[in-house]
Amino acid sequence: MKVIVTTGQKVTESLIERAKMIADKLNVQFVFRNNDSVELIKRSSKADIIIVVTKQRIVAYTDEGELFFHLNMAQLRIQNIDRGQVDHMAMAMHLKKGMSVLDCTLGMGTDAIVASYIVGVEGKVVGVENSEVTSFIVKNGLEEFCVENVRLEKALKQIEVVQADYNQYLLSLPDKTFDVVYFDPMFRHPLKESVALKPLRAVADHRPIELQALKEAKRVARKYVVVKENRRSKEFERLFIENIVGGKYSNINYGVIQVGDENRKSNYNYWTNCCWKNKS
Repeated sequence: MKVIVTTGQKVTESLIERAKMIADKLNVQFVFRNNDSVELIKRSSKADIIIVVTKQRIVAYTDEGELFFHLNMAQLRIQNIDRGQVDHMAMAMHLKKGMSVLDCTLGMGTDAIVASYIVGVEGKVVGVENSEVTSFIVKNGLEEFCVENVRLEKALKQIEVVQADYNQYLLSLPDKTFDVVYFDPMFRHPLKESVALKPLRAVADHRPIELQALKEAKRVARKYVVVKENRRSKEFERLFIENIVGGKYSNINYGVIQVGDENRKSNYNYWTNCCWKNKS
């Protein structure tokens, strides 16, 4: 996949220098814009992805659309949480202030942002992303995106982004490093109506979760391993995950593996009263 970097059409010397620095960081070619269209540059350079650096933001142009950092559904979900509504991901993770979360499939960071908001500055969220383009755009966005909500801004800034294959990253971690290890792989049955995810799919890692990765995740987690999937998917069965949580009318379900036998009895009422379904 060939990636190049250019600028927006309104250029300054500082913007050109920034774009060159980004190209160097990503080890890709910088191309002067020269008032050419993105499509013309793409054709003439035979590039698959063009990263355009402007004063306002950084955008990756893919065959499926524009990829750039935004709060997407994270802001709405956080507003709902503040109103006391249930967030099924947070419920599946049993998230509380001060917990630590490893998001193995960061993507555009929506779930990591919600998790970071809940665990607070006392907690920790690390997001692993295999795509170098996506990880760069999200890392830059988390660092530079401005919001009026101080707590949300802190949640963005404290997320640590790691560009890596999560299979290898998990192997590098000691036992019981994080309270929760989380996977949100590209769905085997995509939600076609999710237009916002189309650009991400152009650069995403489409490999399914391997059983070995799940085994490593259970080693690394202190409390839970959580897998997000389309409710129509057979992935939970393939991965031998029996406990499933999700909204009655939601297209999304969360498979939850509780690590170890501790606290099973004390959690029984919580599990059975929160939309849990046991397939056994």
